Amino acid sequence: MEKRVNDEAEKLASIEFEVSSGNVFADLGLPDAGKLKIKSGLVAEITKAIRRLELTQEQAAARTGISQPKISAILNGNLANLSERKLMECLNRLGYDIEITVRPATRATGQILVAVA
Repeated sequence: MEKRVNDEAEKLASIEFEVSSGNVFADLGLPDAGKLKIKSGLVAEITKAIRRLELTQEQAAARTGISQPKISAILNGNLANLSERKLMECLNRLGYDIEITVRPATRATGQILVAVA
């Protein structure tokens, strides 16, 4: 048994990894990584809200003011063809308040953060 534990420890020690920057899209080198991070956070909240409210896709479409195919795309994690503004409007219509805070950055270049309470 001790040999097996040592083998497992050696395997784990040999695994290479990279610490995340906090934005998986940037880590993957995708263009517009900041925008993708924001949109993915909004899409995740919309998905949670639709599930929490137990809405069908048709009901969610009627409530949010977007088409059922776009609701389907959102629920499947498709971030294309919907702006951050439209996603925020959807959240408003699903009963969410959205607060945007602007303040001077502590670094030369600022950053965009999305916090979900």
